[in-house]
Amino acid sequence: MVLLADSGSTKVHWCLVTASGQCSDVFTDGINPLFQTSDAMRNSISNQLLPKIAQLLWAGTLTHVFFYGAGCTPEKKVFVQKALETVFKKAEVFVASDMLGAARGLLGHNAGVACILGTGSGSCYYDGENIEWCVPSLGYILGDEGSAAVLGKRLVGDLLKNQLGDDLKEAFFKEYETSMADIIEKVYRQPFPNRFLAKLSKFCADHIDDPRIHDLVYDHFVQFIRRNLVQYHAEAPIGFVGSIAYYYRPILEEAMKAEGLPLGTILQDPIEGLKEYHKDAIVPTTA
Repeated sequence: MVLLADSGSTKVHWCLVTASGQCSDVFTDGINPLFQTSDAMRNSISNQLLPKIAQLLWAGTLTHVFFYGAGCTPEKKVFVQKALETVFKKAEVFVASDMLGAARGLLGHNAGVACILGTGSGSCYYDGENIEWCVPSLGYILGDEGSAAVLGKRLVGDLLKNQLGDDLKEAFFKEYETSMADIIEKVYRQPFPNRFLAKLSKFCADHIDDPRIHDLVYDHFVQFIRRNLVQYHAEAPIGFVGSIAYYYRPILEEAMKAEGLPLGTILQDPIEGLKEYHKDAIVPTTA
């Protein structure tokens, strides 16, 4: 058996795959070594994941863990690997960036450009096996154009700066039962402000028929395209994974067409593609 993981800052999609092709999907809180210690990550795996998959491990030996995650830079991924190896002592553990997971899930062994538009964002040119180069995402403060966190940040900033009208501002405060003071507290003084802002971006999906919100989301995608994608000079269709790309697909299509870029596959997450990519590691084992 192998355990696949696609981790963003908000959630981890785990998939336990047996040699017979049976798959079990489990979701836990996000794991990100930029914001968590090895102990915190290990506790998350032990307390949230293990109880959900313990009854499934009778099917055979877990031989490999392939973990693709946000914040898994060459410097930080060792902390995730340590946490996983502590929990899964007999398995071979492989840890890489969520960007590589997106590329392998979207493109398999074919070269091309892959993008993530989830809680955070990213893009890369993939050579069919590894990332050849990428425009740095820089996180939700300096970059992450196209992400849920930045969409939420821009939405809240525009609402509080009275840029979207009193009716939308009142609707927002009512729907989220919040206030300016509460938002400031959670953004500047509480942990994981990116997750908080990403959750607030759902207001855009709920009000997407309002032209003001449609234009905000459209410009959000245009900024991602102009500040990232045009640098790849792509001729082949550009693929996307992530909740923002998936749920706002019509507006993403609109922005890509207007900017003259070819749009490829859009997936909610890369797990299905990763099953195919890692199929050779899924071999029959015994308990």
